[in-house]
Amino acid sequence: MPDAKLNAFRVYSNDSETCYVMLSVSLDEAIGLRESGHLRKSCQAVDVTPALCSRLTDRLEGLLASLDEHAKHYGIIPSIAPLDPANFRSARGQRSARMSSMLSRVLLSQRAQFLSKVTSLRDMVTDFDVDFRNAAQHLAGGAAVNCAPLWLALDHNHYDLNTCFRETMVLLKCFLRALPDDQLLSFQKTVDSRMMARLLKPQRKLIRRRRVPQFAGE
Repeated sequence: MPDAKLNAFRVYSNDSETCYVMLSVSLDEAIGLRESGHLRKSCQAVDVTPALCSRLTDRLEGLLASLDEHAKHYGIIPSIAPLDPANFRSARGQRSARMSSMLSRVLLSQRAQFLSKVTSLRDMVTDFDVDFRNAAQHLAGGAAVNCAPLWLALDHNHYDLNTCFRETMVLLKCFLRALPDDQLLSFQKTVDSRMMARLLKPQRKLIRRRRVPQFAGE
């Protein structure tokens, strides 16, 4: 790719990567505390992850919305591969990937396949974000009697969000390669507009539960 496109890709990729790493480090810390037997502290540590998850998904949703908008308006036709269900861990993720892959096979045009994959990824990012934040909220609030399924949900949704992140970067690179050089600035303005809209949207509300469970041995 030309330097201008490559620089644009690196900016968007590095920004999303930073958000993903922050989420991953915080989740790993919480999981580590749980595995070492510090269950109360692990529930407290997981309390920061919903906001970090939203920071990542806001950027992914903004990028995907920009790809969708610009491709529809200018008729950009990148070449893409369908989603692979094997790259997802959650039942929801595997099911969505299978549906997306099946749809991709019946769509005749390359443009329709690209737009369909973008839509599928947008839906998946939204779903994984909600599932992750809900599980984290219940753990942080100490409302769940059986915590194991919630920790598993965090792990699976974190993994699937990483897959969506990587797939989004692949789509972005394919898109930029197909994008005429004179449209790069217009696309960047679309991304800026979408990202600003995400930042200005009402903050997602989580029901906070003050009670933190007490565990034997702490």
